[in-house]
Amino acid sequence: MHEETDIQETQEWLDALQAVIRHSGKERAAFLLKQLSDRATNIGVELPAAITTPYRNTIPPQAEKRMPGDLFMERRIRSLIRWNALAMVVRANSNSDSLGGHIASFSSAATLYDVAFNYFFRGNEGEERGDLIFFQGHSAPGIYARSYLEGRFDEDQLDNFRREVNGKGLSSYPHPWLMPDYWQFPTVSMGLGPIQAIYQAHIMRYLSARGLSPRGDRKVWAFLGDGECDEPETLGAISMAGRENLENLVFVVNCNLQRLDGPVRGNGKIVQELEGVFRGAGWNVIKVLWGRLWDPLLEKDDKGLLQKVMDEVVDGEMQNFKANGGAYTREHFFGKYPELLEMVKDMSDDEIMKLNRGGHDPYKVYAAYAEAMASKGKPTVILAQTVKGYGLGAAGEAAMDTHNVKKMDTEALKRFRDRFAIPITDKEIEEVPYYRPSPDSPEMKYMAERRKALGGPVPSRLTEVEKLEIPELDAFSALTKGSGDREISTTMAFVRALSVLVKDKKMGQNVAPIVPDEARTFGMEGLFRQLGIYSSQGQKYTPVDHGQIMYYKEDKKGQVLEEGINEAGAMSAWMALATAYSNHGVPMVPFYIYYSMFGFQRIGDLAWAAGDMQARGFLIGATAGRTTLNGEGLQHQDGHSHVLSATIPNCKSYDPAYGYDLAVILRQGLKEMYEEQKNLFYYVTIENENYLQPEMPQGVEEGIIRGIYKLDSNSRKAGKGKAAKKHVQLVGAGSILREVLAAADILADQFGVTSDVWNLTSATEAAREGQDVARWNMLHPTEEPRKAWISEQFEGNETPVIISTDYIRSYVEPLREFIGGDMVALGTDGFGRSDSREQLRRFFEVDRNYVTIAALTGLAKQGVIDASEVAEAIKKLNVDPEKVNPRLV
Repeated sequence: MHEETDIQETQEWLDALQAVIRHSGKERAAFLLKQLSDRATNIGVELPAAITTPYRNTIPPQAEKRMPGDLFMERRIRSLIRWNALAMVVRANSNSDSLGGHIASFSSAATLYDVAFNYFFRGNEGEERGDLIFFQGHSAPGIYARSYLEGRFDEDQLDNFRREVNGKGLSSYPHPWLMPDYWQFPTVSMGLGPIQAIYQAHIMRYLSARGLSPRGDRKVWAFLGDGECDEPETLGAISMAGRENLENLVFVVNCNLQRLDGPVRGNGKIVQELEGVFRGAGWNVIKVLWGRLWDPLLEKDDKGLLQKVMDEVVDGEMQNFKANGGAYTREHFFGKYPELLEMVKDMSDDEIMKLNRGGHDPYKVYAAYAEAMASKGKPTVILAQTVKGYGLGAAGEAAMDTHNVKKMDTEALKRFRDRFAIPITDKEIEEVPYYRPSPDSPEMKYMAERRKALGGPVPSRLTEVEKLEIPELDAFSALTKGSGDREISTTMAFVRALSVLVKDKKMGQNVAPIVPDEARTFGMEGLFRQLGIYSSQGQKYTPVDHGQIMYYKEDKKGQVLEEGINEAGAMSAWMALATAYSNHGVPMVPFYIYYSMFGFQRIGDLAWAAGDMQARGFLIGATAGRTTLNGEGLQHQDGHSHVLSATIPNCKSYDPAYGYDLAVILRQGLKEMYEEQKNLFYYVTIENENYLQPEMPQGVEEGIIRGIYKLDSNSRKAGKGKAAKKHVQLVGAGSILREVLAAADILADQFGVTSDVWNLTSATEAAREGQDVARWNMLHPTEEPRKAWISEQFEGNETPVIISTDYIRSYVEPLREFIGGDMVALGTDGFGRSDSREQLRRFFEVDRNYVTIAALTGLAKQGVIDASEVAEAIKKLNVDPEKVNPRLV
């Protein structure tokens, strides 16, 4: 920043600019400034790096749209909401459980929400669906308090805030799973709300472009904190929103300048930082920094000294002004220049203290929201400056520990009551009572009228949707009849199944394939030409492969979503489509296909949120397993995604070995999610290893779905007498099933051991059912015990059970209690590495030789064979007994 060297010349330029605006308008002025900027760049003049404006409101007072409602009535309602939110948190902390709650965030954001509720949030009872709103998680008490005034909750429910086990409570934060008719989105895992909001707006336009759900003038709102913007996910996708011109998206950033432990940018200015970031990403930025009480002072600031101080003061000092009072502000803010002290000489310290920030001024907030609604061609971010803990006074207003303020003594409660004029007596205040006027009071009537005019209650989540008519299993005959003499992978089998679905006349248009940037890797490039890749701009160029049959085709009505090298963004797009049944009334069937290693491990928090918001759809973990993606090495080879997926209660996961397994699983998922409308989603792993796909045996469908079935055509039947004891159970999953089948041949041909071979399609589902049955039996001791599917399959078995998969051992360990006999788990524990599949399976000790040795070891342990026979087999199979444990290298 260069110092002023010629005041007169500077003034001439400023006067010239003002003259252009006066005579030709702001657009002409903007055009000239752009020309000057371009010329300066061409001749090498260094321009400022940041795209920021002075630290003042974006909308000047004379350009503000006036708020039409009753300011005094709305302030009265807002005060009641503040009190009830405070009462709910204080009461929740006043008992021995001290269940907690946070009040400081909502205290700073109350006006931001209030103005939106009164004038902008659209409910679901209008002619079209309402807005999609991502409420900041820590503001939940204030949203509950408003709903209490509206009669949606009673006092008993408020008293059960954070007491959810008895079924009466209100969830601690926005959780659709716990309050399915109320909250739309889970947001308290900070950073996830903003990225989800961006992709909800993106998918809203996608659905509209394809004629599935017109967006009209619906908006997606996201309320977030300035400290939350440090989360990578918060700002990670804002360039996409700018690039896609998501004018249906509004961010409201509550800039109270403070995170949990202290200032967000104590030595800087978070608002200016965010302005530069969002402007650079192509957003419409509206700063709401100073309330109406500052307007007269700014108007008097003819020398720009007040603006200079506003620009220079750091956020840490801004917090001091509110924490230390008017006298401190007079000395340390206005005292920077004598002229500013003269400007406020007639103001008392109390009046200086009451100089309000923009986020607490409903007129300023309304003007910003109205401007955002009118903005076209860009997403909008509103940066609203507030005070954390506003209204708490000495109990926590702008204090370092204000986030942790959960209790207030009687005197602090009285001061709060007096400040907001709550009609509660000194005697009553000891109980911290709720207050709700009578239904026919002016306040209640006003609230009801505003919400009725805007389409009903908010927040509100809809669950009713038409069922999809899904194809029968015989539609997947290309998978169930096998591949004949051709070797194909389960990845290719999936592509065939997807082709069947997108061509289906009854549900094909509801299918939405999503890829991050690997469609060609997964053999899906055929969908480019067939379905088109969605682009809001169509295709403005001729692709280099236009002469090929499967060229890269972008289309405004494209069905495929290719979200780039962006797993979090692609997952957020999947979540938006997976909840379209609720948010748009359209049951979409999203398939997100990705490298399985970059799924739950990379975006696990989003996957957990998907479970919370009752997503319905398919996650397809391609190139799954530690050894099937043989050339990529440590960071690409998945040995644990099924362990991670099992942590999400409503995620059903499968690892099919054959194409017919996959067909049965996909159809079962369609049936459960789109016909029976169950709130769950599927995770299915597919591999890129080619092998012959057999025809589906009769009667295996139930076993596929329940997690395990016997491959009768591959069973090795035990003989009679002594030979009957040399028998084992061999269990394989995914592509490792073929190693297990090979081990069965080795055992039979070289060691005289017979076996039954089982296909483990889902250790997770088999174990979950077993655990559910075990729980039921424990709680019903006098009734006939139930049996889990897997226990029935191995009922009476006393022979060794060897399970080998391409995943770590903990994937199958939960099965141990439900399988009779001695169970041995083989798995790919350890870091992946690059080599041939044969070498990798030997290295991780899951190949046919190790399955054979494990089976013989089990027989030796039971005394069926001698231990020396196992030692001889180890030599015969060329296995090094001193080999280093793969988990350790």
